[in-house]
Amino acid sequence: MVANLFEGIPDTLPEERFEELVKGNSVTVERIVSRGHASPESGWYDQPRHEWVLVLQGCGVVAFEEGEEVTLGPGDHLLIPAHRRHRVAWTEPDEATVWLAVHYE
Repeated sequence: MVANLFEGIPDTLPEERFEELVKGNSVTVERIVSRGHASPESGWYDQPRHEWVLVLQGCGVVAFEEGEEVTLGPGDHLLIPAHRRHRVAWTEPDEATVWLAVHYE
């Protein structure tokens, strides 16, 4: 089945959208769509698996608990090791930011 990562993106997003694309025994691939969304100030992700993220469109800032912030634009990717506490600090408010996230052991 052919699908397109840029199809089905609504013009308005009251909440960030997470869509599981593929899931296997030790890997999950998801599309995340943000439009001006950020994690709550106290909302750190502490995931049990590694996460590799790629920004396909738009722009976002990933903040880490120890103070580092990484800005990602189209084509930029980042590996977040398991249990490295992080959050989305900012995403582009005027266009959809489309992320591809791969969670693995």
